[in-house]
Amino acid sequence: MSVDPAAQLRHELRTPLNHIIGYTEMLLEELPTGDKPEIAAGLSALRTDARELLALLNEVLARGRGEAPDLGAARDTLRPLLARVRSAADALHGQTADAGDEARAADLERIRAAAARLDELLGSGAAAAVTTTREPAPAGREDGAAPRGVILVVDDNEDNREMLARRLRRQGYQVPTAAGGRAALDLLSRSAVDLVLLDVMMPDLDGYAVLQRLKSDPALRDIPVLMISALDELDSVVRCIQLGAEDYLGKPFEPVLLQARIGACLEKKRLHDQEARHRRELAELNRTLEQRVAEQVAQIDRLAKLKRFFSPPLAEAIVSGGADDPLKTHRREVTVVFADLRGFTAFAETAEPEEVMGVLREYHAEMGRLIMAHEGTLERFTGDGMMIFFNDPVEVPNPAERALRMAVEMRDVVGTLAAGWRKRGWELALGVGIAQGYATIGAIGFEGRVDYGAIGTVTNLAARLCSEAAGSQILVSARVAAGLEAMLDAESLGPLTLKGLARPVPIWSVRGLAAPGASPA
Repeated sequence: MSVDPAAQLRHELRTPLNHIIGYTEMLLEELPTGDKPEIAAGLSALRTDARELLALLNEVLARGRGEAPDLGAARDTLRPLLARVRSAADALHGQTADAGDEARAADLERIRAAAARLDELLGSGAAAAVTTTREPAPAGREDGAAPRGVILVVDDNEDNREMLARRLRRQGYQVPTAAGGRAALDLLSRSAVDLVLLDVMMPDLDGYAVLQRLKSDPALRDIPVLMISALDELDSVVRCIQLGAEDYLGKPFEPVLLQARIGACLEKKRLHDQEARHRRELAELNRTLEQRVAEQVAQIDRLAKLKRFFSPPLAEAIVSGGADDPLKTHRREVTVVFADLRGFTAFAETAEPEEVMGVLREYHAEMGRLIMAHEGTLERFTGDGMMIFFNDPVEVPNPAERALRMAVEMRDVVGTLAAGWRKRGWELALGVGIAQGYATIGAIGFEGRVDYGAIGTVTNLAARLCSEAAGSQILVSARVAAGLEAMLDAESLGPLTLKGLARPVPIWSVRGLAAPGASPA
């Protein structure tokens, strides 16, 4: 958006008055109450005259809005008051310089230079060649405290930058400055800023272009921008707001109003940063939650597979790391129980499939309950037959005793079930074989179908004992009988030759558990 020469001249005429009023107000604010009353009175009078001069200038400029200002009329109207301002500034500068007050003298020198510049613009021919010395401004608070925020001041006029930055630093802000639009963009690309105070009219890249680039950059668009300009064209105000500026203040600005606008912008930035931080934290929580859900789904899947073989508590211990991986090949002493139903083959040949399934459901439900209750591991079941062992994957105390107690309870439960089956004409009874010894245990199968299994003579012996057992009979190996002698009510059947075993094997038939204090059979 181009600015017409008339508007440019109005901007240039107001800028020196902005400097005069701004520096005078800062000198009054910095002057301790009751200190140097003559200087305070002179500064108050100077400020009053400068404000009156601004009001007169605005009246003159308003008469020819849209056209070049009538400088002849402006000179006639403003000359007497401008002369008074210059005289007062000269007098105050002399007083402070004579008193050795270099800081106030330097600010009054800036006021004198601004008055001379206005006189020169009005064409009185009385412009003085006044030079001012700039000292490096501190980056943060003068009292050494932590800054309240970072405010970037962008203005091509050095006095505007120095005056505004000094006021803001005194209020506790960290204030970097930029002398033009390109310098501002470069600084913003390298440093974090909470607020930008941006002039409109700058030679290299004007405020409109800077604002447009800021709002189109995803990394910078959320930085609030407050436009401050002596350009008072309504079109300029509207354009800045449309481009994304938070507000537009004219120069010279009212300090209280500026502070209120800055406070509102910084609060908005703080809330936006807080929201962005919460969004990042929420996104991180979501990522963590998704990862945990994926891990839990994998654990649930693994748990479901393990529950095919192990009791739920044992399966959960394995998944949680409380037990070794059972599928890893290992060797361990175990007690193996084989059980199946006598008469099942004949029953299955004559009964309807639905009747067979009904019997198996009753049988499996009861057997499964007892296996879990005694912490056994179900290696497999095929129809009416099942293989259970104890002491793996987690070692348990008294594995043989657990196996025997489970077998006796199984026989009693199947006896109760068999009474009902018998009423329907089905003669079924449980046969059990128990052996103890070492086996190699781990995963058996192929990719996509892996089972947990045990291999060794002990499993063969338990299977042969089961095959040898009659209905409602529990046969145990000599090693099991010897280990449980104190609690066993059993009779020896002597050595028997079993299929698949080279030599006869001593076998015991279990009648039940011995009563406490009873002598072993």
